[in-house]
Amino acid sequence: MAKTAEVAKGGKKYREKRALITEKSYALPEAVKLLTSVAATKFDATAEIHIRIAADTTQADQMVRGTVSLPNGTGKNVRIAAFVTEEFEKEAKDAGAEHVGGDALIKEIEGGMMDFDIAVAVPMMMKNLGKLAKVLGPKGLMPNPKSGTVSDKPGKIIGELKKGRIEFKMDKQGIIHTTFGKVSFGADKLTQNLEALMQAIKDAKPSGIKGVYMLSVSINPTMGPGIKVTV
Repeated sequence: MAKTAEVAKGGKKYREKRALITEKSYALPEAVKLLTSVAATKFDATAEIHIRIAADTTQADQMVRGTVSLPNGTGKNVRIAAFVTEEFEKEAKDAGAEHVGGDALIKEIEGGMMDFDIAVAVPMMMKNLGKLAKVLGPKGLMPNPKSGTVSDKPGKIIGELKKGRIEFKMDKQGIIHTTFGKVSFGADKLTQNLEALMQAIKDAKPSGIKGVYMLSVSINPTMGPGIKVTV
C-alpha cells in the first residue's frame, strides 16, 4: 500500500488533482466538494479525515473518544461478531451479526477465526472474553463500554453499527484519524456525514482541554491529496 501511494503521489494524475487545491484552507462544504474532485484512484475511494487536537496526551482527562451514527452510513459492509448468552442469540442474528455465540464462538477465535470487523458483547460475557484479550486487544477488536460495544441490548448496537455508527479516538500523537463515507456518496451526503462527525467530536471535548480544541482539520480521498478545512 505504501509503495502504491508513493507512486500515486509522484504520478501525473495525482499532480493534476493536487493542482485543483488552490487555497490554504476551505470552509467545510467547499472542502468536501473539492474532495470529490481530487480522488486519484480508479476504485471508489474512502473519504478520510485527520484532526489534530490541542491535548496533552499524557493526561487521561484530555483523551478524546466517542461514537457517532453517520446519517448516510459508511459505504462499507461491517462484519460483526456478537458474544452473547443463549437468550440474546436470536436478537443478535436478526440484527445482522455474522458470527453469534458464547463460549463456542470464543473457541472459534482461539482456533484462528478472525472473519469480522467489530466485536460486541453483552456484559455477562465479558469475564469469558479475558482469554481473548491478547488476540483481540492488539487489533482494536476487544468489546469496550467506552466504545459502545458492550450492551445488554446487543440488537440495538448491532443495528446501529450496520447502519453506519463509527467510533473515533485520539491516538498517542493527539490526532483523530477516521472516515466518513465513500467519494461516490457525492458532496451533499458526505457533507452531512462530516457535519455529524464534527459535531460529535466537539461534543466529546474533555473538560481538561482549555481554549483552542482543534488545531487543524484536513480531509482527503484514499491516496489523494489533503485539503485543509477552516477550523
